[in-house]
Amino acid sequence: MLTENSPLKRPNSKMELFIGFSLLALQGVGGVLAVAQQELVERRQWMSKTQFLEEWSIAQILPGPNIVNLALMLGRQYFGIYGALSAVAGLLVAPLTLVLLLAILFGGVADHPMAQGALKGMGAVSAGLIIATGLKLSSALKQNPLGLHAAWLLTLAAFVSVGLLRLPLLWALPILGFVGFGLAYRSLAKQDSALHSGSDAS
Repeated sequence: MLTENSPLKRPNSKMELFIGFSLLALQGVGGVLAVAQQELVERRQWMSKTQFLEEWSIAQILPGPNIVNLALMLGRQYFGIYGALSAVAGLLVAPLTLVLLLAILFGGVADHPMAQGALKGMGAVSAGLIIATGLKLSSALKQNPLGLHAAWLLTLAAFVSVGLLRLPLLWALPILGFVGFGLAYRSLAKQDSALHSGSDAS
């Protein structure tokens, strides 16, 4: 069982990175957040929960698909630019090949009521997986410099503003992001000040 203090593993080669992201991509029906957390944190142990949460947050606010941004960051961390390219290639090659084959073989049944019903059912499953992953990752908020209460308040504010009030992400992300940045900066500054005060006293 992986804990925050467990030593992390690393991919042994760019090929292992490519294969890992290929398997991740092939499992990601309707979204890969749940699969990425399972594959990268729990199964392969290339990232801790806290690291995954922080880097996924960065991946979300950068332009482009979240999982591609995460693959670029993780691949570059281990093998530089070639690692980043290997991870992204793993994400794209197998799913692209599979989708092209499916389009050739089954393109004519896309409008069939049974196919539409299956897609709606998969959407519900994907939503459930995302919620379950969010709850699983919430334990990493204990290590957040904001503190657990402030982190949960920001989470609630994000849910209300985007999920209930339907505010555009273009407004919600910068506003809540700057609030979180300010609170985290102040908290870290206090911790740093207390650390220096303690070392000066000793």
